[in-house]
Amino acid sequence: MSQRQIRKIKDGFLNLLTYISSGLAILVLVAIFAFVFIRGFNTLSWDMLTDDYWSLNYKLSLENNEAGNFERPENLSENIHFSSQYGIGLSDFVNRTKNQQVIVSYIHPDSPFNDAYSTTSGESFNQPVDIQLETIIQNMTISNEDGSTSIIGTQRKQDAQTVTSLLDDSVAVNSMFIQTQGGGIYGSIIATLMLIGVSLLISVPIGIGAAIYLHEYAKDNLVTRLMRSSIEMLSGVPSIIFGLMGVAVLFPITSILGANSTSILLGALTLSVMLLPIVIRQTEESLIVVPDGLRSASLSLGATKTQTIFKVILPAALPGILSAILLAISRVIGESAALIYTMGTTIVDNPQVLQGATSLAVQIWQIMSGEQPNFELASAISIVILVMVLSLNIIVKVISNRLNRKWSA
Repeated sequence: MSQRQIRKIKDGFLNLLTYISSGLAILVLVAIFAFVFIRGFNTLSWDMLTDDYWSLNYKLSLENNEAGNFERPENLSENIHFSSQYGIGLSDFVNRTKNQQVIVSYIHPDSPFNDAYSTTSGESFNQPVDIQLETIIQNMTISNEDGSTSIIGTQRKQDAQTVTSLLDDSVAVNSMFIQTQGGGIYGSIIATLMLIGVSLLISVPIGIGAAIYLHEYAKDNLVTRLMRSSIEMLSGVPSIIFGLMGVAVLFPITSILGANSTSILLGALTLSVMLLPIVIRQTEESLIVVPDGLRSASLSLGATKTQTIFKVILPAALPGILSAILLAISRVIGESAALIYTMGTTIVDNPQVLQGATSLAVQIWQIMSGEQPNFELASAISIVILVMVLSLNIIVKVISNRLNRKWSA
């Protein structure tokens, strides 16, 4: 066998390995995306994005609690079970946490359920309550013809047909306990956006400044090499170590500012330290690819070194800096281990910077760490994260292309 044939066999084998590796990588990515979209797409909805996670509970009574006579609307779906005594339509529903529920699907305009009022002590006592569609009927206390009382509803593990049948056999509704759906991710979306904003506000200026110093001012000596090695080593530290560092080192700082427990601010400070190696290294690489001719031309025209850096070099390196910011945002969105210690695991519907909350990634961890993991809701949140990252990628690419065209012109 000639050397040429041996070389062709080796080249073919190496090419085959390349094709197999690429195919496996693509297959894994496609499998992950397929799993996420198949399991989570049906759960994903606008209500999930805008609803609170925690449900609101109401204990109600009806002003006119006696049974009447109502005709079933002709256009009412067959899946809705209608009570002719009270003019209310109920249906079965499986919520985002996979629990079976009886929900309100229709209320007749003259139904006594339109005149409900709160019997919960507090500011809302005796205040009218508008029962919305998809409200959960947890339980109702009804009076029967023989003078006895019964409790019906979701808590009794009854379906909608059973509840409406028992309603029609009753003579009055004494009280009821209802609950809004909940299960939304609005609070976690807001907390994630706040986390991104505060983290970038701290890490980006410091990271860009450090990169400028290392590339434009620092001399190539032992100290500079040690600094670069430390930055590279910092990028390899497990994120959970950063979380412990945040609790031990950064918590005293946030407590001075009024955050006496885990908070978005503490999580953002911790992530800022984690993001510094990404921002510094990526920005320095962007500064390296700026042609030296731009520096020389600026200095030859009488500009100072500082003017050259901030008015010539940085604008030319802006596409690369935007890529660094994109990588930083992606790291923030996907981080969970460090935030468990510093930001907390309690889902909050109205997050505040000085209070604990959960990011989208931590909410996935929270709903998957229970006794009954909810793959559907976790996959739906994953789709939201993927869409956010994809949108940011597109935005950065568009801005970078425009900047490159501007500078090349």
